[in-house]
Amino acid sequence: MADSPHDKEDELAGTEQPFVAHLLELRDRLIKALIAVGIAGAVLALWPGPAALYDLLAAPLTATLPKGATLIATSVISPFLVPLKILLMASFLLALPVVLYQVWAFVAPGLYSHEKKLVLPLVISSTVLFFMGVAFCYFFVFGQVFKFIQGFAPKSITAAPDIEAYLSFVLTMFLAFGLAFEVPIVVVVLARMGVVSIEKLKAFRSYFVVLAFIIAAVVTPPDVVSQLALAVPMCLLYELGIWAAQVFIKHTKAPEEGAAASDAS
Repeated sequence: MADSPHDKEDELAGTEQPFVAHLLELRDRLIKALIAVGIAGAVLALWPGPAALYDLLAAPLTATLPKGATLIATSVISPFLVPLKILLMASFLLALPVVLYQVWAFVAPGLYSHEKKLVLPLVISSTVLFFMGVAFCYFFVFGQVFKFIQGFAPKSITAAPDIEAYLSFVLTMFLAFGLAFEVPIVVVVLARMGVVSIEKLKAFRSYFVVLAFIIAAVVTPPDVVSQLALAVPMCLLYELGIWAAQVFIKHTKAPEEGAAASDAS
């Protein structure tokens, strides 16, 4: 006996969340993320404060300036706007785990179990790698680069960098190193999606070394220190990405993929 159209509607009822409900959930997730950023901003505004955050950010440069030299502000409102921008940036970074969790919680219901095994580790590892890139840039690269630059400065010139120019330079370097440290994530995703095979990734090693040095020469200042500091970690992280891709592909196969591989063997 054939099923009636009414029975088919009953079988499908409730299997898909209405589009409006998805929008409402997205709104709620965005609000929670913004609240997390706002709370982080309020905490940082109370302690250590916007001015102290800028002093912390400028510490690698001021440590290499001649005695008595300081950064300057060429705009009237720069002493107010620049620390405020740093406060917003630091608030977002501090709340980043909560923001990424909201993204994960929104997309997770629509993923298969084997896809969830892939996404959550990638979200966590990409966050950790980005912070590692920023920390590497701040604690190691800045000190070496500023010493190198100051070593070439004539004694007749008094260095007094502008605070807005310094902020722009810092953000560019943070973004460059943060994204450069995402190389393993890109390699894993490309391999898992089947865009490239592990064998092709291994064969691309020598080309990637050249590409890494080209990228480093473009996005970093024209000094050997910062270029090597960016290119060498990228090459090492590429190797890490190849190894990680093999592990992820093995542990995130769909059930039918695993069964097919077993039958083939």
